[in-house]
Amino acid sequence: MIAAVFLLILLLLFVGLWLTGANVQVPLAETLTLVGLLTFLFGSGVYIGAALGILGILIGYAFSERPFWTFIGQMVWGPSSSYVLVAVPLFLLMGEILLRAGLSERLYKAMNVWLERLPGGLLHTNIMSSALFSAISGSSVATAATMGSVALPFFKGTAYSPRYVLGSLAAGGALGNLIPPGITFIIYALITETSVGALYLAAAGPSLLVVLLFTAVIVWHGWSQRAVMAGPRVPLAEKFRALSGLLPTLILMLLVLGTIYGGFATPTEAAALGVLGAMFFAALDGKLSWKMLHESAESSARVTAMIGLILFGAYLLNFIITSLGVPQMMAKTVSSLPLPPWAIMLLIIGLYIALGTFMEGFSMVITTLPVVFPVVKALGYDPIWFGVIVTMLVEIAMISPPDGTVLYVLQGMRTDGRPITDVFAGVMPFFLVYIFAVLLLLVMPGLALWLPSVLGR
Repeated sequence: MIAAVFLLILLLLFVGLWLTGANVQVPLAETLTLVGLLTFLFGSGVYIGAALGILGILIGYAFSERPFWTFIGQMVWGPSSSYVLVAVPLFLLMGEILLRAGLSERLYKAMNVWLERLPGGLLHTNIMSSALFSAISGSSVATAATMGSVALPFFKGTAYSPRYVLGSLAAGGALGNLIPPGITFIIYALITETSVGALYLAAAGPSLLVVLLFTAVIVWHGWSQRAVMAGPRVPLAEKFRALSGLLPTLILMLLVLGTIYGGFATPTEAAALGVLGAMFFAALDGKLSWKMLHESAESSARVTAMIGLILFGAYLLNFIITSLGVPQMMAKTVSSLPLPPWAIMLLIIGLYIALGTFMEGFSMVITTLPVVFPVVKALGYDPIWFGVIVTMLVEIAMISPPDGTVLYVLQGMRTDGRPITDVFAGVMPFFLVYIFAVLLLLVMPGLALWLPSVLGR
């Protein structure tokens, strides 16, 4: 699935070394052997974390005379000991506890009471519940899996189009990384040495924009499909009683995001507070037990290990590529092209959208960022703004047919036996408006940069 990307990187290495006139010897037999090994490596389905590391070693051996293998351990230790990275397993653990405590179902039911009367009915609940859950989970896959398991039973036997139901759940799941505290922002900040807090502030405006665009798609669908125009009237007293289901989520949002935005805690410290808050609400509902905590910790550890292996392999590959001067060469070459910066940025956005159709979003950003980021800086774009753009492109990749991760998560939850093409068709309107949101952010960068500038981040 990702072989083409790495072969492209290898080709860039050849071109870069040739353009810079680097004094390296690359025998033809060695090069052909390397390409053959790469083809075998990715064709045999080697895990991506291992593939990244092996690729880095092969490229270093082929193009460099430096004994880099003597300090591989030091390269891996650097990112693994980062204080910022500790926030990743903590946010994952918080989401797992909330899922097993049943708080996500209470959130969905409460939102349903308030939103079902809007044109589009229950479909709005999918988006808004996912948006709120994203603010305490930090993961698109976790948001899609949680909201999908809660929402799908509500639509059985209704007149709603299965395609739009699945499409709205996929779109809502795609908000998981964009709405703070998204994990992708933490990884981006770690690689580019930018501020996580500033990235979270910058994501506020684009997050609201994307939610409004998704809502507009559902309103249009509701007006065109009168059968699902709106749900039954609910007495106001019942609506206010339903708000109790929102309290745990809102308090956790205030605890996590409020402490980050207010400058009272770092993202890592806020994540730890979120875990304690999730355990408190689970205990209030009588769901807290050693078994539940063990299952939550085990699931979080699996995902953290997956992310860690990918990150360490990518760091090794990135170190080798940077040592050979490829990012610097590309930044110099691209910035000197006879094109305006916005045209080059459009090409970069187009590249990410194309990669997202066959490559997992998280792996895509880790692999490409060391090459693309210097180019973006050379063009004069703000690193914080570009972090939001990259995160939005990762989310687009997660709902891009035919390989979007979120799409397959939802397909796996279906019990009707229908093909995945339903999910593909249902997500397309949301996919297109998400691309429109990225282009709007390109034209109006203030949507992302206004809040950080006001708060002095």
